[in-house]
Amino acid sequence: MGTMDERVYCGDEGYWVRPAPGRAYVRLVGGPLDGQLLDVTNLPEQERVEGVLLVTDRGLFGPGGRALYSPAAADDREGPFLWDGDTP
Repeated sequence: MGTMDERVYCGDEGYWVRPAPGRAYVRLVGGPLDGQLLDVTNLPEQERVEGVLLVTDRGLFGPGGRALYSPAAADDREGPFLWDGDTP
C-alpha cells in the first residue's frame, strides 16, 4: 500500500500510525474513518467476511461509539471495507 501520509486505524483518535512492512491492510471507505487503513494481518476469518465494529469518537454516537465496516465483496481479500453505519 501507498504513501507516507496514509493513516492506519489504531482505535485511538489521537495517534497517527503509518503502514508497516509485512502487514496486510484494507482501506476504509465512507463514514467517520474514511480513508484510513485497517490492519487485517491477524483479523479472524469471520470478521474478514462479516465486517468489523471499530471504536471511534467521530461517529454519530460520539465517544464510545462504533462504526461498522464490511468488505465490499466477500471473496475480495484485498478490497476495501465499506461503511455500513454507526452504533452506540
